[in-house]
Amino acid sequence: MTRLSVEMLAADAAEPITSAGHAQLGIAVLAGIAVIVLLITKFKLNAFLSLTIGTLALGAFAGAPLDKAISSFTSGLGSTVAGVGVLIALGAILGKLLADSGGADQIVDTILAKAGNRSMPWAMVLIASVVGLPLFFEVGIVLLIPVVLMVAKRGNHSLMRIGIPALAGLSVMHALVPPHPGPLAAIDAVDADLGVTLALGVLIAVPTVIIAGPLFSKVAARWVDVPVPERMLPRASEEQADGPVAKEDRRRPSFGATLATVMLPVVLMLAKALVDIVVDNPESTVQRVFDVIGSPMIALLVAVLVGMFTLGGAAGFSKGRLAETVEKSLGPIAGILLIVGAGGGFKQTLIDAGVGEMVLEISKDWSIPALLLAWLIAVAIRLATGSATVATISAAGLVAPLAADMSTTHAALLVLAIGAGSVFFSHVNDAGFWLVKEYFGLSVGQNLKTWSIMECVISVVAGALVLLLSLVL
Repeated sequence: MTRLSVEMLAADAAEPITSAGHAQLGIAVLAGIAVIVLLITKFKLNAFLSLTIGTLALGAFAGAPLDKAISSFTSGLGSTVAGVGVLIALGAILGKLLADSGGADQIVDTILAKAGNRSMPWAMVLIASVVGLPLFFEVGIVLLIPVVLMVAKRGNHSLMRIGIPALAGLSVMHALVPPHPGPLAAIDAVDADLGVTLALGVLIAVPTVIIAGPLFSKVAARWVDVPVPERMLPRASEEQADGPVAKEDRRRPSFGATLATVMLPVVLMLAKALVDIVVDNPESTVQRVFDVIGSPMIALLVAVLVGMFTLGGAAGFSKGRLAETVEKSLGPIAGILLIVGAGGGFKQTLIDAGVGEMVLEISKDWSIPALLLAWLIAVAIRLATGSATVATISAAGLVAPLAADMSTTHAALLVLAIGAGSVFFSHVNDAGFWLVKEYFGLSVGQNLKTWSIMECVISVVAGALVLLLSLVL
């Protein structure tokens, strides 16, 4: 289970850094979020800088001394990076090994070879869900969209019928399933159990991805019927170089070995959760062993080490090539770590200012369930900032006090409610919106009717399933 650091716990227990009342705190929160939104959307400022400036604005509007606001921000940034930074780095290494070794290609080719025309949307959602487990959303898009375009072109399929399931698989994994940064940060913020969150996340992800992927793609294909953009297809020479003959000559890991490596950290974390439930004895040697090997850092580290042999070794990588792959995987995540860390700093400033307690006190008089409140807050921040990660971290900071008296299961569901709300209606302030639009050659209106609505379907279905599970668990 991912725990808050001692410093974070001390900060949470400390006196608020401001004596502002609820009205002033509410205005400060709105002002801080407005500054972040304005800087990201209007001035196109980097999210890390926007979150930093927005945090200082929050402290100023709340009447907090500048030195205390800075201290809250830096402690939150440090504890967040300490909690999830290593996990993000290990996930990036595993994803890079998967891509560079040809393991991702092997998964794609194997499943597509066994799928008929009518089952192709289901094959695409399966591919995206499996490949999306260890990969960041943007990496998954870059990896899978060329496959989507070639499948649609060669099989004469509707682009939306093939593309929407792939996008749904990636997006659902990104929002609901650790070790993606958003869920990890939310788990850390509300002190939820990672294994339970992972198990419930997978349980909710399966029906969500079916409804938002293969089923919604039928509707999306009727709304938007566009040809595959020729400019995005590989040129004849590139296609030949990457074609069947080249792929047969290139050494690649087997489908079974690749799938086993990808699923290994998930299996280890789920095994820990199962042993904790069945054994339920902290003194038991079995439980202590699984507590170690099922911890997220060890599970991912084991998968990376295994992947060096099952993926890199099978692809014929030398020691130098493996070292190069690991090194190149870490560079691109620097920005992600800083943004996640700054989001943690913003979250900690919210907590230290007393905003979390304010939400807790106000919500006591509401008839709205805590899980629905968490979903609505995440939706509001998502719509405002365009960032699922910012929405997840900020919402987690606001509702963290609500988890204090929750059971382990309901704390995990709180994380998933936040994750579900964080992907609601991607639009023009979301980088993913433009990435999908350009890859698929869509107009803004067409992208809103397909990608954006698909994100709404994911958010609403997952949120509804979270509420349903809260009634029976």
